[in-house]
Amino acid sequence: MSQHPILRVEQIEVLYEQAILAVLDVSLQVDEGAFVTLLGANGAGKSTTLKAIAGLIGVERGEVSRGRIYYRDRDIASIPASTLVAEGLVQVLEGRHCFPHLTVEENLRTGAFVRRPSRGQLKQELERIYKWFPRLKVRRHSQAGYTSGGEQQMVAIGRALMTNPRLVLLDEPSMGLAPQIVEEIFEILHSLNRKEGVSFLVAEQNANLALRYADYAYILETGRVALEGPAAELAARDDVQSFYLGLNGTGRVSFRDAKSYRRGTGLAA
Repeated sequence: MSQHPILRVEQIEVLYEQAILAVLDVSLQVDEGAFVTLLGANGAGKSTTLKAIAGLIGVERGEVSRGRIYYRDRDIASIPASTLVAEGLVQVLEGRHCFPHLTVEENLRTGAFVRRPSRGQLKQELERIYKWFPRLKVRRHSQAGYTSGGEQQMVAIGRALMTNPRLVLLDEPSMGLAPQIVEEIFEILHSLNRKEGVSFLVAEQNANLALRYADYAYILETGRVALEGPAAELAARDDVQSFYLGLNGTGRVSFRDAKSYRRGTGLAA
C-alpha cells in the first residue's frame, strides 16, 4: 500500500466505560482510492475499530485511550462525527439502519442535508444513486421499513453516498442477506471504488467474499491485527483460510499462536 493514505490508524486502544478493553493494538491504513477489508470473527474488534475512526465510539461510552487516528493527515481524535461526515468520512453501521417510516427517497435525501444542495443538485444526486441502485428507483415511494433486507442495506449505503464521501466505512454489509444480494451489493461497491474513486474500509466476516473484492486486508483477533497483506495473496493461501476459520486438525487455534506467521508479510517466519 504505497500510495498516499487517506486514513492512518496507529496503535489504537479502545476502552468502554473506562474498564472494558475492546481493542488492544490496531494499526491500519487505507490509501486514497483503495478498497480495504477488515476481517475477523465476532468480538474481534472490527465494529469498535470502525466506530473509533468515525467518531461514534463516545455514543457507547467508549474512548480511544491510546494511539492516533489520522484522516487526510489530520488527527481526528477530538472531531465530532458530524464534522467528519461533512469532510467526507462516513460510516454505514451494522444492521441496515434506516428511518422505517420514511420513504426510500426521503431516507436518501437525509444524507444530503449536510451539504445543503440546491433542488437541482439534489435531483442530480438522487439520479446518481438510482443509477447505482436501480432497485431503489423502483421502490423510491415505498416506506423503507417495508422493503427487503437487501433493499434496506442499499438505502443505508445510498444515504451515505449522498454525502459525497471520500472514505466510506462499512460494517458487515453482508449480514443476514441472501448470497445473490450480497454479490450485487459488493459489485456495486467495487464499481464505485474503481469508477468514482471512493475509498472503502469494509468490516466483514465473509472472508472469501471480501478478499475477492478488496485490494488489501487486515485480520483482527481479540483486539489486535494478527495478519495483513494484499488481498489476492491472502486469498490464494489455503492455510490462511484454515487459520481464519480458527480450526486445524487438533482443534481451535489462533493466528498469534501460529509461529509460522509474521504480521505484515503473510510469509513463514
